[in-house]
Amino acid sequence: MLGIVNFVCIPQRKSKISSSRRLGLKIKMLTTAQEMLMVEKEDKKKERDTILSERVPPLKLSGLSVQELQDLCKDLHHKIDVVDEERYDIGVKVAKNDKEIQEMSQKIFELRSKLKRPALKRVKISAEAMLSVLLGSKHKESIDFKANLKTVKKEEEKKEEVTDWRKNVEAMSGMEGRKKLFDAGGQ
Repeated sequence: MLGIVNFVCIPQRKSKISSSRRLGLKIKMLTTAQEMLMVEKEDKKKERDTILSERVPPLKLSGLSVQELQDLCKDLHHKIDVVDEERYDIGVKVAKNDKEIQEMSQKIFELRSKLKRPALKRVKISAEAMLSVLLGSKHKESIDFKANLKTVKKEEEKKEEVTDWRKNVEAMSGMEGRKKLFDAGGQ
């Protein structure tokens, strides 16, 4: 089992897009989505009309006797009953599925409320312990990671000598002192 080494929350970055530009893009996306929905509705309506014209032929009632009209009506009533039974069966199945979905979502909600997730804590683990966790019994030798690191020598900063400021002021007073300052500044 792998242990958590370090858990660090990454703060949310600020958006690089200005709010007015973001709003403009959102409006454009909504208008194009609305246009696409209108086109889709028209396509569905056309498809429905073509399917209905193929499945339901137009009725030819002219030239039929009373008996033939009665037979046609009985046939149509029988077809309506069959379709109505199918519609009822499908409605019952849909209601049953909706009820199951609602019960499952209720169970999920109850499980989430019972199991409270603990706040994650930062775990500090040494390199040896991490290797033993990752490699298990294969990890036998102890590895010194610090020995492999390069050593960097820091340069000592030049320290200015602290002298008595009064002597410095007396030496720099007058024309000779200004000449020394001028010569020192030009070098």
